[in-house]
Amino acid sequence: MKRLSSVLAAIALAALTLQADTKKLTEEQRRELVRGLTAEWALAKVVLPVSKKPLPFDSIGTWDQEVWRDANYKNGPAARPGDMVQITKIDVDDDSIKIIINDGSKKGSFWDHVQIGGGTAQQQAPVERPKTNAMMGTSIEIKFPDSIGNIDSVGVKKILASVLNFDKHTAVETYMESLPEPIREAIKSQKVIVGMDREQVLLAVGPPGDKVRETKDDIEYEEYIYGKAPGIIRFVKFAGAKVAKIEEHYAGIGASKSDGGQIQ
Repeated sequence: MKRLSSVLAAIALAALTLQADTKKLTEEQRRELVRGLTAEWALAKVVLPVSKKPLPFDSIGTWDQEVWRDANYKNGPAARPGDMVQITKIDVDDDSIKIIINDGSKKGSFWDHVQIGGGTAQQQAPVERPKTNAMMGTSIEIKFPDSIGNIDSVGVKKILASVLNFDKHTAVETYMESLPEPIREAIKSQKVIVGMDREQVLLAVGPPGDKVRETKDDIEYEEYIYGKAPGIIRFVKFAGAKVAKIEEHYAGIGASKSDGGQIQ
């Protein structure tokens, strides 16, 4: 009887081990989580307090509100309800996912060094300062009871739905309402105009095929290059943060994007 019990216990342990192995984080899953969440925008639905330590969050969608209130009392808010925030980094472990928001608790204004992430302009919200007081950062750590299982980026957004609204339509709408009318109309018409910044250009016409950058007299110049030969190639030229000039050239067969061909 003892031997049978030992055999059954061994079988049960092996089954549990096999089940645990199937829940282990794979590199493909890690990449999907990082790719699917990094640079994503959301609207805060509750006060997000500044905190050097990650704010605890349960995988079932609840959080220790007392801990969050204490952090807000001590450090103040990183964002208030209605403020737009951005996920700037993801740390994935076997049993937790750490969400860094607005560069976490780094000193200085988050907006001073924010950069747009990968993907097309239609796939993510813009980076330009919207109407928001979210000038600070924080972090949230989602804790899972055993392992993160088969969770993906969509699942993580659902877990955080009680504190963050990831609806891109809502985020873009909020951003668009904050823009001057000429820029807003240009974006709607998928056109680039002088005075736009990089994020507005990306939202209007998407990412360029090529970029060329140089610094002259302490001013950073950059060109976004759209199109390919044979055909019209558009050069969107930035001086500093804003579009200063827009040129279009016809490029024949054999012309490169960098020279633009000749106008014919």
